[in-house]
Order: sequence, then C-alpha cells, then structure tokens
Amino acid sequence: MKRYIVAAVALALLLTTGGGRTFASEKTQSLAPNASSAILIERDTGTVLFDKNSHKKLPPASMTKIMTMILIMEALDTGKIKLTDPVRVSEYAASMGGSQIFLEPGEEMSVHDMMKGIAIGSANDASMAMAEKIGGSEASFVDMMNKKAKQLGLKDTFFKNPTGLPAAGHYSSANDMAIMGKELLKHEEITKYTGLYEEYLRQNTPNKFWLVNTNRLVKFYPGTDGLKTGFTQEAKYCLTATAKKHDMRVIAVVMGAPNPKQRNQQVTQMFDYAFSQYATKKLYDRHQIVKQVKIQKGNKQQLAVVTSESISLLSKRGEKENNVKPLIQVNPDLKMPIKKGQQVGTLSIMKGGKTVTKSPLLASENVKNASWWSLFKRTLGHMAKSS
Repeated sequence: MKRYIVAAVALALLLTTGGGRTFASEKTQSLAPNASSAILIERDTGTVLFDKNSHKKLPPASMTKIMTMILIMEALDTGKIKLTDPVRVSEYAASMGGSQIFLEPGEEMSVHDMMKGIAIGSANDASMAMAEKIGGSEASFVDMMNKKAKQLGLKDTFFKNPTGLPAAGHYSSANDMAIMGKELLKHEEITKYTGLYEEYLRQNTPNKFWLVNTNRLVKFYPGTDGLKTGFTQEAKYCLTATAKKHDMRVIAVVMGAPNPKQRNQQVTQMFDYAFSQYATKKLYDRHQIVKQVKIQKGNKQQLAVVTSESISLLSKRGEKENNVKPLIQVNPDLKMPIKKGQQVGTLSIMKGGKTVTKSPLLASENVKNASWWSLFKRTLGHMAKSS
C-alpha cells in the first residue's frame, strides 16, 4: 500500500494553532484504506496525526450541519436567540424530506429541541427551520455559512444549503470538516447534544418522537460524543467524529466510505491509533485569564485577557516535555472601544525555542471610552499618589 505522507494543516488551522506540526508513523499506512479521503487531528493543537487526500473536494452530505450548528451556537452565545425561544416552522422547512423529525407547517418547537433534532437525528427540516430563524431566509443563512467558512480560512468548501442535501457546487473536504469540527467544539455545551445516543421530542403529546443518534460510535466507542454523520448516494458514507480520553480530544473525518460498518471501523482505528501513540497535557482552559492589562482611556482601568480555546501540549507517548514555556503577547496599542471576544493578543506555546501552538487571546468584557470627567479624576488620583 502506498504510504500516505501527512500533509500540512490548512492556513486557517495555522492561524488558530500556529504550530502546524505533523507526526508521521509507519502505523498510519493501514488507516482509512476504504475511504476517499480522511484526516485525524488532535483538537487543541490542531496537529495532523494522519492524512489521506484531505483536501479533495467532495460532497459532505449531512456533515454540512456542523457549520449550521456553529452558527446556531454563535447566535446563542451572542444572545441573538435563546434555547427556550420558539421556532415556527415554515412550509418550506417542513418540505425538506430525507432525514427529518416530521415538523408540520406552523408547528412551533424550542431551539433546544430543534438542536436535538439536528445533532441526534440529522433532521433536515429542523436545520432549515433554524436557518430561517437565524438568517431570516435560507439564502441569507447560506451567505452566513460561506462567510464563516472564509473566516476560518477554508479553501475547499462552499455551501449551497444548510442541510447537505445534494446540490451542484456544494462541497467540502476532510481537512475543512476537521477545522469546522474544531471550531464547533469550542462551544463545549455542544456535546450535550451530539453526545446523546437517544432522546425524545414532543414529550407528553400524542406525537412523541424517538430520536436515535446516527453516529453509533457515541454508544459503542468509549469517549465518543459527536459530531456528525453524512450520507447521500453521491457522497457515500461520511463521518466527522470526536472522542476524548483523559485530557486528549481528537477529531477524525472519513469521507466516501462504502458502507456504515467500514466508515465506523475506519474511524475507530484512527481513534485507537491516536490514543495509543500520543498524549496531551492541559495547559489552559477555554476563557482562562492569562493576564490583566492596564487600559489608559477606557471606562475600566484593567482588562482581563482570556484564552479563546483550551490549550494543550501534544507529544508522543514517552517523549519528554522539556523547555516548554508560554509566550503572552498583548497589543500595546488597544483602541477604544473594546468588544468582549475581540482578539487583543496571542498566546504561543514554545518548546525547545520553537512555536508548537499559537492561539488568539480575547477581551473578557466590553470596555467603552472613558468620559472626560472620569479621565480627569483618574489623573488627579495619579498625581496624589505620586506626590
């Protein structure tokens, strides 16, 4: 069998992780033999552990819903929507067909239940209903999807709908799906949905509906708690999966497998390889404060700078973790106003003098321009202290 060389991670992944490291091993020769493309990455660092044609543009089928869920989670984070908000189903959303939870036109279901339908049951009708809720229309939401793909630096992806139903010019790649999976997992609460094996909708009604996760590894591979399956006749069987063992989380993507059994088997083998050969050491949690910086002209005099994601150090098992140091760089010329979540610096993890991880640092809160009176009082205070 031809030996696959581990490819360099995409530009977007370099921007968010900085290290761009790859690990090659003889054991990877037997991974994903019956897939059109595949990739295996460690989540925190983005390091590629295995690669097979990962930039090949292919139909992603329902793995498209990973991007749909990213935008839903972002809308929840910003307060645009709440989990308790009712979502009214249009005739168009109800007409999607394929995998569905059989929403009726005019029916209302909470965002929370819609998320269960999408994450567990891969529901096309729920995906379209949420797209219309957030974007106002399918076209507007698809524009948001493609804008987000561009922000993430995805080079092999273009969306035509939020469901993954077949459409000319709708494509992605294993590499890009892994990056999207990494982005979705920044919202740690997502696995409360994608990690459920079964659940019910419309409880205590005559239309009670049983959901069973299309990702069977959630039940049968310990530590698996997401993310999304996909299938169409053109795409064949696809899966973007994630599993966590101890402090290490990995993401595996398989596209174009001939049947569900081989799809799941290949992902299982990739997980086994990752957990047997590598280990991670947690360095920072997501949104952990790493520095307090002084603000000269803000309505607050200090700003807590926080991590944008969890940060870990990846190494081969048995490898020594010597000369590991964090390097925190904050923009010295922060302009007012500062928005919560705005990038204000960079955290680099150095090992042996080389950068192995690079991640954005964010503002923990909003900082507005200080009033003239506040600045005057602050100046008087400084003068009093120095006298």
